[in-house]
Amino acid sequence: MKQSILRWSQTHLFTLKEAPSDAEIPSHKLMMRSGFMKKLGPGLYTYGAIGLRAIRKFEEIVREELHKANGIEVLMPVVQPRELWEETDRWTQMGAGLLKFKNRNEQEFCLSATAEEAVVDYVRHELKSWRDFPKNIYQIQTKYRDEIRPRFGLMRGREFVMKDAYSFDMDQAGALKTYEDMYQAYDRIFSRLNLEFRAVQADAGNIGGSQTHEFQLLAEAGEDALLVSDKTRFAANVEVCPAIDAVPQVSNDAEKAMEKFETPNQKTIADLEAFTKIPARELVKTLYFDSNEDAKVKTLKPFAVLLRGSDEVNPIKIKNLLGMNNEPVMLTDEQVREVTGANPGSCGPVGLKIPIYADNGIMGLKNYIVGANEDHFHLRNVNHGRDFQITKTADLRMARAGDKCPESDGRLKAYRGIEVGHVFYLGQKYSKKMNGTFLDKNGKSQHYEMGCYGIGITRVVQAAIEQSHDADGIIWSKAIAPFHVHICLLDIKDEKLNGYVNEMALRFAEKGIETFIDDRDERPGVKFKDADLLGMPVRIVVGKKGFDAAQIEVVNRKTKEVEKMAPDQVMAQVEKVLATR
Repeated sequence: MKQSILRWSQTHLFTLKEAPSDAEIPSHKLMMRSGFMKKLGPGLYTYGAIGLRAIRKFEEIVREELHKANGIEVLMPVVQPRELWEETDRWTQMGAGLLKFKNRNEQEFCLSATAEEAVVDYVRHELKSWRDFPKNIYQIQTKYRDEIRPRFGLMRGREFVMKDAYSFDMDQAGALKTYEDMYQAYDRIFSRLNLEFRAVQADAGNIGGSQTHEFQLLAEAGEDALLVSDKTRFAANVEVCPAIDAVPQVSNDAEKAMEKFETPNQKTIADLEAFTKIPARELVKTLYFDSNEDAKVKTLKPFAVLLRGSDEVNPIKIKNLLGMNNEPVMLTDEQVREVTGANPGSCGPVGLKIPIYADNGIMGLKNYIVGANEDHFHLRNVNHGRDFQITKTADLRMARAGDKCPESDGRLKAYRGIEVGHVFYLGQKYSKKMNGTFLDKNGKSQHYEMGCYGIGITRVVQAAIEQSHDADGIIWSKAIAPFHVHICLLDIKDEKLNGYVNEMALRFAEKGIETFIDDRDERPGVKFKDADLLGMPVRIVVGKKGFDAAQIEVVNRKTKEVEKMAPDQVMAQVEKVLATR
């Protein structure tokens, strides 16, 4: 049974005046200062008793909503055998982020970064008939990803708690219905936190799949750049957002004769713009990448990408265009010289013997400038189709604020977000590779359709703090606050005050209101500062002077509004404040 009343003296909680030096963003600093977690090693944290309450509360919200979506809770091992991951080729595809090791028998394992392989192995020997579907299986379990540079606390940690769910359906129609059901469950989960979030189109990454959405909490310190329409519900991660010019750039000039001209020490687009007095958006830059993903093969497989000088290349779009598992690696300066005969800054598409992919943005340009593949020289009046051939044209640039909304004549606005949930429609990606089959109504063998759905449990808790805090500390919503009420008991040896506080806490408990009592022998100012730092929705101050005058102070943590009232009015005021949180 959940503990509804806790005294500071009964737990292990020590706050800090200053955050550790490696805490960079507000939420990380506040979680460390509040004692909600403590660093054990890079990307590894021990969750304290009070912080763990917030985590467990969020877990229960997730369970309640997933059960409405017919979720079945299981628990799979953190340690997984290499053989399973070999079946899907992800033992190598996942790269160094997958922590691998051998046991004493020289058998190879990894720590679970995700569990598609494990869950398919769990069901593939039982899901044999169309009568066995649908199934929606989930777990709340520790995951480990060997981040190169863990940072921002639980935002980019190595070990974390995750809810991962996996759906199994007979056909695509059923799988897409489950996808929609889970999308709606996620919408309910994050709505219950009383925080601002968006569901955005996203890239599937190493998970795979053809349809996916991220759930993002909006926050200035968010790692993800989001673009949101000012007219429709369209929202997307900048990594996958379609890039559409609000005003298409089209030249009606007649083609001119190409000519080479000297550009001494003009190495960047900015240099060239200043040198030629031509705007960057009318210049064309050439970038070089390697499409070879086989670490065993050292042969370079170069290709070029053309963009306007004012645009930024989008590696995710290139990866998806070429069907690569990971983002392509840019060539080194030495490799560029090997491919083009010139140093970066003087390179262009004319005369290249490698594939050339062009962003849509250059297709309306004529008579543009590119590198001449000779140091300190460029070519002017270059035209695609005449002077070189494009292998394929596609949307390859980063979208930006001000671009056209893909669904309307509106414009895109920029936000920062923290990814806290992700839903994927996987199709038959894993069932085919792992031989997950069943007999349909006609007795024919089929591969089942899958979806997967993740929520970073511990990340959500920190993200909630990142979005909801002030200069004094955390501002919890009622849904996941460790406790609803924080009582500052000022005269701890006064029996009458202790009796009143105990009685009040019991009355709160009867109404489902959880109470944390600061019964330390500390100055009032210390207690008030710690109450603001810990951030429970309501603070109640009980001191002898006020109590004798029938004046109990009730503080709304979010608004800082202070109400002084008779002891018998406190319950109503607390319920009023909590109703808004």
